[in-house]
Amino acid sequence: MQLKTQQQPPAAALSPHSGSRLSVPGVAQREWPLMGSIATAVAFLAFGQQWLADLSNPIWLAFVLIWLFGVVLFSALAVVRHAEVLAVKLGEPLGTLVLTLSVAGIEIMMIAAIMYNAEGGSTLARDTMFAAVMIVMNGMVGLSLLLGGLRYHEQTYNLQGANAFLAVIVPLAVLSLILPTVTTSSPGPTLSPFQAVFHIVMSVGLYGVFLAIQNLRHRNYFVSSDPEDAEAGLPHGEGVGCEPHTVWYHTLFLLMYLAPLIILSKQMAVPINFAIREWHAPSALGGLLVAVLILAPESLGAARAALANRLQRSVNVLLGSVLATISLTIPAVLTIGFLTDKTIILGLGPVDTTMLLLTLGVSILTFSRSRTNVLVGIVHLLLFLAYLMLIFER
Repeated sequence: MQLKTQQQPPAAALSPHSGSRLSVPGVAQREWPLMGSIATAVAFLAFGQQWLADLSNPIWLAFVLIWLFGVVLFSALAVVRHAEVLAVKLGEPLGTLVLTLSVAGIEIMMIAAIMYNAEGGSTLARDTMFAAVMIVMNGMVGLSLLLGGLRYHEQTYNLQGANAFLAVIVPLAVLSLILPTVTTSSPGPTLSPFQAVFHIVMSVGLYGVFLAIQNLRHRNYFVSSDPEDAEAGLPHGEGVGCEPHTVWYHTLFLLMYLAPLIILSKQMAVPINFAIREWHAPSALGGLLVAVLILAPESLGAARAALANRLQRSVNVLLGSVLATISLTIPAVLTIGFLTDKTIILGLGPVDTTMLLLTLGVSILTFSRSRTNVLVGIVHLLLFLAYLMLIFER
């Protein structure tokens, strides 16, 4: 009887709905990126103006850029780690929603910070959103389908959920990135004030309707219909599913990691803008760097899910991140433009418009059937490589 009593606490501690004893050394060891993030934020608040005043030395520029890039990346990885645990504890599709909204929050903070510090920041939102669409819907969708196809030959997912994502992504992408190029009520590829207000209300409202569909009315669309896929995943005792801490613990640390990113994003904008201006790099490169930094942790999680034969989670994460980017980032940036009296350029040029329409068309074909294989993964990866090539050579 005594032996049985001694064995009960560890089992309870491993319950996903229970807490565990928190030790300061254990938490410090687990959450060391938070210490680095806070220390870097404090250091740049105190000395950032002096450190960033002269970036003409390429060695110093590279050091500052790598330092800030690394700290922001590790913080973003930690945010996604806590969001993934919440995703497991809360279940689909609510858990994935927490993950995508966390990433969208980081993206909005970084774009806003760089816009405030950039002379040419008016195109950053457009470039970042277009880069996010290309990275996720071509690069990461292609990689996930390729890795899953190589390991399992074919994988399945819920076709209704993917179609629901695309039904919102396609019109929002066209209205956000293509329509401003052909409108005539304002000069250049921009929206008039009335059009911008309509776009903000329409995007946020449509996303709200989608969330109601996803989390209330049609939750079954976003859960795998194959019982084997639903049960597939990481082995017991590995990965995020075995985290012993409570939902409140992970929610608190997720918010704590996000707070220093506001300061770090503003500081990181200075070397990025300086490097692009001094090295005469394409302006779209800034949007690509921001998108890569923000989407890398989430995209790696989607690839791991595909390798674990959980393609439904990959689809939810990848398409959900694109939808959140389009429907939340542009309204936020347009609102910032109103508050700061800054012109926001949204319309794409002919080359990027072609790539966007091609990506949307191929994605519709890819997610028109419930089984995937390596062929569609390779097609998406080739489109991603074409996008990278066109950044430097048009």
